Amino acid sequence: MTRSNKCASLLVLAMACCAWPLQAVCQAKPTPAITIKLATPLPRGSAHYQVLEAMGQKWRDASGGTVALTIYGDGTQGGEAETVQRMRIGQIQAATLAASGLSEIEPSVGALEKLPMVYRSLDEMEYVRAHMRGEIEKRLEAKGFVVLFWADSGWINIFSRLPAIHPDEFKKTKVCVGATDHEEFEIAKGLGFPPVALEWSNVLTSLHSGMVDTITTAPFLALAGQYDTVAKNMLDIPWVPLVGGTVITTKAWNSIPPQYHDAFRQAAIQAGQQMQARGRQQSLEAVEAMKKRGLQVHPVSPQLLDEWQKFAQAVYPRMRDKMVPADMFDEVLRLLQEYRSTRGGAKS
Repeated sequence: MTRSNKCASLLVLAMACCAWPLQAVCQAKPTPAITIKLATPLPRGSAHYQVLEAMGQKWRDASGGTVALTIYGDGTQGGEAETVQRMRIGQIQAATLAASGLSEIEPSVGALEKLPMVYRSLDEMEYVRAHMRGEIEKRLEAKGFVVLFWADSGWINIFSRLPAIHPDEFKKTKVCVGATDHEEFEIAKGLGFPPVALEWSNVLTSLHSGMVDTITTAPFLALAGQYDTVAKNMLDIPWVPLVGGTVITTKAWNSIPPQYHDAFRQAAIQAGQQMQARGRQQSLEAVEAMKKRGLQVHPVSPQLLDEWQKFAQAVYPRMRDKMVPADMFDEVLRLLQEYRSTRGGAKS
């Protein structure tokens, strides 16, 4: 090999060696410039949690890796009220919460869930939510939060240690309410139930000990918490829907480059649709699974359903303007009358 050819070969080799790390750098994933921390009580690995993970991946892809969503599940950031406080001081930027938690930000959210027996079907609830969400979201935004999506997971039902059918029978039982949910405590008192405030981590042991006899919860949560192993009776009435949503602080949303907003919103809407479909299906499957291990589901006749609805309506005056803003409370009833007069109220 001539000296000139040898030099040319060395030059090509040197260029190739220099090009390799440059190529590796170009192919490496960019470090996220923005990290959004999202907190939720949803268990890690659950179907709902996986939906949030998928949304986060879509955000990363749409932004070319410059925006990352970090999810803190299992309630590691505290209860829902504490989670809201953490968002307000900037420790976290987003959260997926139930209506009770979102009501810590804006009480009008309670119109979607807190009124017992006001909705006869999930279709009714969705009709009301569709018509009220614009106003609710505007009120949330005025308080510094942007709604990414809404979803529900079907009905919350009443589970009890002893068989009970009529409202008066439940008045003799001790009802579990969330330790920090003061409004639920007042609702129970207003209905004549003796409420016992508990952390959710203590519910199962409290059922075993007899500290509480009755709990209102979604079937998939009852299955996960094994409450049905003690509270072996479920009354098949639509007590309230389990409604929730995901919000992000306006400050954090505005920190995301505007060119990504549409793609992010679309990913969030899809996440809400998936979470709702999975949540409703999970609740149906949970009832069947609990029945196999001894749960007794007590059906409700139209006459008994009417008895429960009249019973629940007795507490509405205490809730109007105290737990749910009067104008939003009245709007729920107006929309329900509108829906029932045009579409009926078939159960779903």
